[in-house]
Amino acid sequence: MDGQPVRSCTVLAVQANNSRIETVESLQQDGQLHPLQSSFSKCHALQCGFCTSGFLMTLKPLYDDDEVTLDATSAREAISGNICRCTGYQQIVEATVEAFNCRAHDD
Repeated sequence: MDGQPVRSCTVLAVQANNSRIETVESLQQDGQLHPLQSSFSKCHALQCGFCTSGFLMTLKPLYDDDEVTLDATSAREAISGNICRCTGYQQIVEATVEAFNCRAHDD
């Protein structure tokens, strides 16, 4: 909401009035997956669909900030508010680090 991740289950519709809302579906542009989505796919970090969306939307504002870099430790901290019950976090951390590393090389 307005460029920041929020927990949709705790935000009332009236609180979102006049706000810009992004969803995981809005990440894809012109038929191309967002680099975070591509990295999650490549690293097999896709889970059931509930937590994956949360991970992606949590990471997007960080990804959009060119000043932010993430290694495995800081990636784990960045996603620490998201709970996945499907599996461990190793592929999710790997996908996150890969996406941020690729972004740095795209300049």
